Amino acid sequence: MNYRTHIVSSLDEIGQAAWDDLVAAQDKPNPFLSYAFLHALHASGSAAPDAGWQPQFLTLFDGDDLLVAALPLYVKYHSYGEYVFDWAWAEAYERNGLDYYPKLLSAIPFTPVTGPRLLARDATARAALVQVMKKTQKATKVSSLHILYPPESEAKQLEAAGYMLRSGVQFHWINQDYADFDAFLATLETKKRKNIRAERRKVAEAGVLLRRVRGAQATEADWRLFNRCYRHTYAAHHSTPYLNLDFFKRIGATMPDNILLVIAERDGQPIAASLVIHNEDTLFGRYWGELEHVPCLHFEASYYQPLEFCIEHGIKVFEGGAQGEHKMARGFLPTRTWSAHWLAQPAFADAVAHFLERESGGIEQYIDELNDRNPFKG
Repeated sequence: MNYRTHIVSSLDEIGQAAWDDLVAAQDKPNPFLSYAFLHALHASGSAAPDAGWQPQFLTLFDGDDLLVAALPLYVKYHSYGEYVFDWAWAEAYERNGLDYYPKLLSAIPFTPVTGPRLLARDATARAALVQVMKKTQKATKVSSLHILYPPESEAKQLEAAGYMLRSGVQFHWINQDYADFDAFLATLETKKRKNIRAERRKVAEAGVLLRRVRGAQATEADWRLFNRCYRHTYAAHHSTPYLNLDFFKRIGATMPDNILLVIAERDGQPIAASLVIHNEDTLFGRYWGELEHVPCLHFEASYYQPLEFCIEHGIKVFEGGAQGEHKMARGFLPTRTWSAHWLAQPAFADAVAHFLERESGGIEQYIDELNDRNPFKG
């Protein structure tokens, strides 16, 4: 089929209805692909050209001007906010007098969550989108193109199209239709179960109370509190936060059904908060911050409260976010993630291919070792 190709610098050029209709046609879309989430990132300035994220979405339209395929794509001038680390590749380019930036990146900014990247209504449109992507990467004279956190099926399609695959590991919790939190604990090894109960007890004995706030009930004060906690924790780690209050207020207003805030209070004063995003079958651990440190409060607000929420609402999977072997002791198991890469410079592409081959073997061994430490009863 003949498609009209258009490079989009703002989702406003597509419109919410057309974008969300395409997203809804994907297998297992998630809230981070929604117009509301992406538009909030752009409009708040969190993922904008001034912040080193220049939107350049690839879109395909049919003869009836129906959006049939799209690729979230950015021109990047740094590697912050990606969670698939290529700093060593950039340094190697620099040592050899070459520019690694700008590069092209297909990802959801600041969001290490697996989900469709080659958005398409059918296999024909998806294949055409891959070809447009390959032509674009060569025509723009960039150093490279990277597609982060596609599902395995898309990763394999990209590999067949000439992209190099890289794998990583995250930790996900699976709801085995537990009746309650105690039923979940009963499936863990004795030591793990006792440790979790001890952690929850420490929080309670410290006089901390927790309340869950659904997005629709979140107030201006709740969002300002969360933003304070979030920024305070980044500052404590000598880092600059990626997101701002405007972003949080925007998603609170436009996608409230996907939001859960957990707010911790002591003596009537808020001291910490976590924010998770969810749909009907998956909950995604996202953001956390504290104004006052209480031992084990992070585990309670970011893991145990959301786990209880999953059990109560029949949510099947809790994706714990990037990295974190400590999650295994809390019932999360290793899950493979994918990314796909193309480098324009042949010598560097060959070197990276050899690196990824060695790294892949290490990932396989790492996953095997993790599975040998399964926290559940035999």
